[in-house]
Amino acid sequence: MKKSQIQSELWGKSPNGWAEIQEAQHTPLWEAMLNAAKVESGTTLLDVGCGSGGASILANDRGAEVYGFDITEGLLDFARRRVPKGKFETADIEELPYEDNMFDVVFAANSLQYSENRNAALQELIRVCKPTGQIIAGLFGAPEEVDFRVVFNALRDIMPESPKGGGPFEFSLPGKLEGLFAEENLTNIKTGEINCPFEYSSFDSFWYGTASAGPFQGILKVVSEDKLKLAVRESVNEFLLDDGRILIPKNIFKYVSATIN
Repeated sequence: MKKSQIQSELWGKSPNGWAEIQEAQHTPLWEAMLNAAKVESGTTLLDVGCGSGGASILANDRGAEVYGFDITEGLLDFARRRVPKGKFETADIEELPYEDNMFDVVFAANSLQYSENRNAALQELIRVCKPTGQIIAGLFGAPEEVDFRVVFNALRDIMPESPKGGGPFEFSLPGKLEGLFAEENLTNIKTGEINCPFEYSSFDSFWYGTASAGPFQGILKVVSEDKLKLAVRESVNEFLLDDGRILIPKNIFKYVSATIN
C-alpha cells in the first residue's frame, strides 16, 4: 500500500479532533508563511495538504483565489464548508491534478514531510508553480526548540519497536529542508521561524485534538488507548496549569521559501 493511502486511512479516523482542536494551533505559522509569500488579493494559491482548511481561510480572507488538496476526504469536508469559494479535491502530493505553471504561491504547511518521495513531491509543487511564483513549506523547527517534543518522546518510548523513518524532526535540522530545495534548483531560498504555543482547555481537549493526528492513530493500532493516554498525560504534566488548562508555550516552527527562477 502506498504511503499516501496509509496516511489517508490514519488521518481519516478522527478528522473532527484535528479540525476542531489541533489544526488551529498552527495559526501563527500560517500567518508568517502567508506574509513571507506576500499573499494578497488576486494571488492564486495552492494549499498543499490543506487539512480542514485553516490556512485556506486566512488566504481567502486576504483575497486570494484558493485551491487546496488533501489525501483525507474527511478533512476536506471541513475545508469545503469553511471556504465555500475554495476549490478543494482529494489528491496525492506526488501526482497533482493541476496544470503546469498554475499558481502564484504553492503553500505547504506540515505536509511535505508526509510524502513518500520528497524529491518527487517537490518536483510536482515546482511543476504547478508559475515561473515567477513562490514555493513555501513549513514544519517543526529543531527539536530542542520544541516543547511538544516531550509528547513525541512518549510516543517513541511506548512503541514495541523503534519507529522507521526520520521521525517528526527529519527536516527540522539547519539546512535540511533548504538542501532539498537546492537539490531541485530552486533559488532565492529564505528561512524564517515562528513560535506556535499550543493551548488546550483541559487534558480531554488535548487528547481529542492530538490523538486525531495520523501518527497517533498509527500507534493506536499497536498500543492500547488507555496505555497511550496515560503515557501522554504524564508527558504533559509539566505544562498543566492550576485551572486545568494545558499550555505548551514554545514550539518553534521553521518555514522555507524559494522561487523557481
